[in-house]
Amino acid sequence: MHLHIIGICGTFMGGLALIARAAGHRVTGCDAGVYPPMSTQLAEQGIELMEGFGPEQLALKPDLFVIGNVVSRGNSLMEAILNEGLPYISGPQWLGEHILQSQHVLAVAGTHGKTTTSSMLAWILECAGLKPNFLIGGVAPGLQVSARFDPASHFFVIEADEYDTAFFDKRSKFVHYRPRTAILNNLEYDHADIFPDLGAIETQFHHLLRTIPGNGRVIVPDGDEALARVLTRGCWSEVVRTGQTTAWHTIEIDPLTFDIHTGDTRLGQIHWSLTGAHNRHNALVAIVAAQHTGVDAATSVHALCSFAGVKRRMEIAGTVNQITVYDDFAHHPTAIRTTLEGLRAQVGAQRILAVLEPRSNTMKLGTMAARLPEALEPADLVFCFGQHGGKHALGWDPAVVLGALGDRMQAYEEMDQLVHAIARDARPGDHILVMSNGGFGGIHRRLLDALGTAAA
Repeated sequence: MHLHIIGICGTFMGGLALIARAAGHRVTGCDAGVYPPMSTQLAEQGIELMEGFGPEQLALKPDLFVIGNVVSRGNSLMEAILNEGLPYISGPQWLGEHILQSQHVLAVAGTHGKTTTSSMLAWILECAGLKPNFLIGGVAPGLQVSARFDPASHFFVIEADEYDTAFFDKRSKFVHYRPRTAILNNLEYDHADIFPDLGAIETQFHHLLRTIPGNGRVIVPDGDEALARVLTRGCWSEVVRTGQTTAWHTIEIDPLTFDIHTGDTRLGQIHWSLTGAHNRHNALVAIVAAQHTGVDAATSVHALCSFAGVKRRMEIAGTVNQITVYDDFAHHPTAIRTTLEGLRAQVGAQRILAVLEPRSNTMKLGTMAARLPEALEPADLVFCFGQHGGKHALGWDPAVVLGALGDRMQAYEEMDQLVHAIARDARPGDHILVMSNGGFGGIHRRLLDALGTAAA
């Protein structure tokens, strides 16, 4: 079958393209921005890429157009497809019907930690010799790629996103995945551009629960009120609860070492480079999910000791003049606070400079803005980048909203000014945590260069 994927360079759709190619299909695709690293990955797999959404692409005459959720009505190629009555389908639906139906799907859902936990789970199954298929929104060094498919393998780990499927299907993507094992890691209000309130997201999570078979497993943290409400609406599968008040829990030894317990039984000790209570819990739920495939806890613990994290999750971008710069994807107040607390536990009294670009739709709208001062509290200095007013700008003023941080906070609208200010205020021994869910204008390289110049 020839598939033409519209919006192919996004993480999900690019991964889907690689999976479709591995499944034996001819794949072509287009996007408004055809650029590395996804364009390179796709080209290496023999996938022809086209720039833009021109209606002349109908001349390819694919058997099916696969539509990403970046596409909306008014897109010239989509309008041509509709006018000609040509067959089309969403990416998640195609994946569910043509790939996942024959797999034991292990889905990782939640507001935070999906990419990291999915990567941990895939790494455990890889180390256990199960050669899992996977589609994850990031790249773990050990796995090397974000997507992989071998029809001979029967386990598929997928990052289960609650964002909507396509302009013609407003259900969450994960409704199409039909998992047998599901991690519901946490649930908070997010995606204010498509969900009016937390209750609307809870409904989507309950739709996911309805698709899990009776002999499936649902893994949930104890004490998450939103997930508790989801479960009370009905659950027909085994529920395994995790957390400090349950049988499955962790005991911290030091910031980089912790024990895994079930009841009073110690199953093993993990020592790794990741920090924070959130990562300890991510490891715990990954172990419980892997157990559902037959992987024993000792094997999982051993695997996670060699887990090196995920790109853009507290990834060290570089060190100059004893100043360390980190790249992190955090863009929700809870994730920001958790990441800062994890770094604080690691560096102690050394200074943390938090650099934030509020870039997600939710953050731009200001839905979470009032929670930012508390989220940023663990930082010694805060630098916020974002234009107030104007096209593609924030709907709130960082200088006002973050005013409670006092002299610790600075807000900038020009990148050069931001980089100069950080380099001016940084000193040896500092840790600079850059947080954004986008490229942030290549700030990491620019900042490292500026720190080097300042040191000279």
